[in-house]
Amino acid sequence: MKPDAQRITLRDNIPHIHQMMMDLILRPRLQLKEWAEFTKQTPNIKIGYPGQHLASLVTGMEGTRTGARGHDLVDGSEVKSCSRVDQLDKCQECRAAVARIEENCPACGSGNIKRNNDSKWLFSIKNSDELTNILDSVPRVVLILLDYPNFEERDWETLQVQVFEIWPQHPRHKNFRNIMNNYFHNIYLPHIENNPNKTPAPKNFWPYHFQFYMCNPIRTFHSIVTDALSDPKIEMKEYIMPEEDRSNISPTPMPLSILTQEEKRLLHSNLSDDEYEISEISGLDEFQRLSLNLRGTDFASPQSRSYRRGSRQ
Repeated sequence: MKPDAQRITLRDNIPHIHQMMMDLILRPRLQLKEWAEFTKQTPNIKIGYPGQHLASLVTGMEGTRTGARGHDLVDGSEVKSCSRVDQLDKCQECRAAVARIEENCPACGSGNIKRNNDSKWLFSIKNSDELTNILDSVPRVVLILLDYPNFEERDWETLQVQVFEIWPQHPRHKNFRNIMNNYFHNIYLPHIENNPNKTPAPKNFWPYHFQFYMCNPIRTFHSIVTDALSDPKIEMKEYIMPEEDRSNISPTPMPLSILTQEEKRLLHSNLSDDEYEISEISGLDEFQRLSLNLRGTDFASPQSRSYRRGSRQ
């Protein structure tokens, strides 16, 4: 999990990251918002290509000028981007589409709007060669995420940009291999056999869901953008230098708040000391200590956990 230092050629990256985010993401979004108010089209900015620029600056590695084909970074890394910003919403009364910047439904005037927050990373694996490539040839998967940290408060002025890494050949990330193998062999292939004229959907990899945390992703970059709809300001919260060995960095902890009450009950029933209540799960042992079946996936606790005293939930 140590990046190839010879491939790291982009330097002085923090000011470049700041400028790139302003030039390719934040200012264009403001212009799209103005045009969207006039044309009534979506102001959603596609994050795919800006995400690849961000991945190069965060990792210090150039791209290979291949766009959607070939290696995304010169070391062979794969870049996947996901934006939950400016998703299209829906009126709960008349089912009409509602833009994120609209307070009320443009069709019926209702303020009963379902705000969507469900975009995800997509992994298209259509044959055994593509499966082998993502698991055995790609040294790391770089995941870009643009979303609202205060989504539940309906705060559309604050955004966050995060970058995570998964190294498919490293034991810490073997659950990523399990998930991709399971998708291809148990979902994609049976679907093809039963529906030969219909292409199955790609593998949906959801931010903040159980499978995401189960893969022990490593966050290498985090920034907060305030006043995003008027005068964007970027605050850098975290940045792991490109040459740093990722095996020395703790994975992103899983908050127990994402689990159902039944999943929490199953988890606590398998703890060796029931006086402790886990508040988050983090560590380097790929959720292996426990053997549970949560959300259809084997769940296991790491050797290293954050916990606090308290009653079971």
